[in-house]
Amino acid sequence: MTQNRARTVFLLAHTGRPAAVRSAELVVKGLLRSGLGVRVLEAEACDLPLPDEVRLVKEATPESLDGCELLIVLGGDGTLLRGAEFARASGVPMLGVNLGRVGFLAEAERDDLDQVVERVVSRAYEVEERMTVDVVVHRNGDVVHTDWALNEAAVQKVSAEKMLEVVLEIDGRPVTGFGCDGIVCATPTGSTAYAFSAGGPVVWPEVEALLMVPISAHALFAKPLVTSPDSVLAVEVLPHIPSGVLWCDGRRTVELPPGARVEVRRGAVPVRLARLHHSSFTDRLVAKFALPVSGWRGAPH
Repeated sequence: MTQNRARTVFLLAHTGRPAAVRSAELVVKGLLRSGLGVRVLEAEACDLPLPDEVRLVKEATPESLDGCELLIVLGGDGTLLRGAEFARASGVPMLGVNLGRVGFLAEAERDDLDQVVERVVSRAYEVEERMTVDVVVHRNGDVVHTDWALNEAAVQKVSAEKMLEVVLEIDGRPVTGFGCDGIVCATPTGSTAYAFSAGGPVVWPEVEALLMVPISAHALFAKPLVTSPDSVLAVEVLPHIPSGVLWCDGRRTVELPPGARVEVRRGAVPVRLARLHHSSFTDRLVAKFALPVSGWRGAPH
């Protein structure tokens, strides 16, 4: 079949996992058999048994996705976040297949590969936009670093024996200050990631909000805060303490000098996710965390 050849899909996989290699082979063969073009990074192609029809791309740049209608990502949470970087920069929707443990960003599981190929070929998927955050680091009034995150921007201490001393601010007004291991500023998408581990609330993806969650704070008032999506969150690191570190999505990091100020606001560019199912986030939450729901009888009709 060649009628679909003008359609192209980019495949990103964690080739260090045997399961990802097998899954990638199945997906590529299924797409090619249906007449779709496939692109893969050269660095990953070395570990994959790929047919000659697959187009190899040298670097993971937004331009390498030009003409692609979808980015399929096979792997765990780290690979899915790597794919999110790729998807955000290019504007191409990402379809995640979970080969890891939790995989909240994934839309399908390893056993669903045949269905994934079938739905991609027939264009039986929808695209939703997920809110991101833009991050700016100031020192002495100067911008010293900019970044973004889909899940969270986390300000953390560097050494195990020293606490981080911070003052929290929302919309230009101080809220509180304390010593802690860190502060997580998260999106609703990130509420089930690092923020969840730190004791933050689970926020449904369709709720537009920003979260600020303290990590092991030494204070009476150190509760998670949920603000408007239009709020500006700021974490000021006090100048008399050792430096901290900023992590964005657990992938990109920069040292925070004493006196640094980290501002987090709604991102200008969302990440687009391809959705195959109309199941509710509640069902996904129950399935991913294996929550006990036995005994539920449902609402009365």
